Amino acid sequence: MGTQKLLLPWNGKTVIQQVVDQILAAGLNPTLIVIGGDAAADTAAIAKVLTGRPVTIAQNPDRDAEMLSSVRCGLRALPTNCEAALVALGDQPTIRCELIEQLIQAYGAIGRGIVVPTFEGTRGHPMIFSANYFGEILTQHDGVGLRGLMTSHPQDLHEVSVGDPAVLAEMNHPDDYQRQFNASHNRPQHGEISD
Repeated sequence: MGTQKLLLPWNGKTVIQQVVDQILAAGLNPTLIVIGGDAAADTAAIAKVLTGRPVTIAQNPDRDAEMLSSVRCGLRALPTNCEAALVALGDQPTIRCELIEQLIQAYGAIGRGIVVPTFEGTRGHPMIFSANYFGEILTQHDGVGLRGLMTSHPQDLHEVSVGDPAVLAEMNHPDDYQRQFNASHNRPQHGEISD
């Protein structure tokens, strides 16, 4: 990206503030932010923009690690009484609290241990998994990440088809940022997520 993408501007906020605010609006508690092994200045800046929000920050010391490494850091930092975890990406600012709430509702109603959104048949984020899988995630699926969890437990997986392509969005290049920013200004208004 050439810059710290989580600190890019987003409608009067930063990208990470937007993502965190959507998670908090969905009522998730506790909310834990795992910051990758970025430069100390970036880490301090991310922590600073989140000041005042009820979040806990954990540091993943391995800058070049795969996403699974950050998920593991987050799981280790969670309270032991957590029943499930929702994993959201810090660079998906077009994710809205209504979608998160839809996933949480599905998790509670369906009785499956893994819930993942899909858009036009492709799985995306955020995803939810039961605490029953925390140990497995901490010790298995190197090289394949959370896809390995879903592949290993298809009988306990529930896909929620959503009409929002935000679940597939990535922000690894400047044009990804611009595409998501443009999409945020050309989407249905608050509350209009299709099932």
